[in-house]
Amino acid sequence: MSFKDKLKNILTPIEDDEYLELTDEEVESLSDYETLQGSVTPKLPSDAKMILFEPRSFEESEEVARYLKEKRAAVVNLHRLQRDYAQRTIDFLTGVVFALDGSIQKIGHNVILCTPKTIGVEGEISMNIEDLDS
Repeated sequence: MSFKDKLKNILTPIEDDEYLELTDEEVESLSDYETLQGSVTPKLPSDAKMILFEPRSFEESEEVARYLKEKRAAVVNLHRLQRDYAQRTIDFLTGVVFALDGSIQKIGHNVILCTPKTIGVEGEISMNIEDLDS
């Protein structure tokens, strides 16, 4: 196609009989497609990292918070903390995650996953023994 033909196609108005008419089924399938497109998980940046922590004191939870502010996910193993310090750490990180519109999930006994808003988490880990039998 020559430049003149391309220009003519751009400048020529569309005739009424050139419009595409869709059936109701086609319209529904398009809306399903648009719904699927809206639910597609955005691609993560190539430098996205997950940090693993095993704090030995409450003060180390501030380092976890810094990584969350940098839009990095963190898995925190609380096994080495005394029970009251582990609870204090969970409370602190819950506040940090809330402030960042992120999420926090228990993924094991004394293990939590903290993610910023930019990193989505799908699925669920069951902690009930009854669920393991079925």
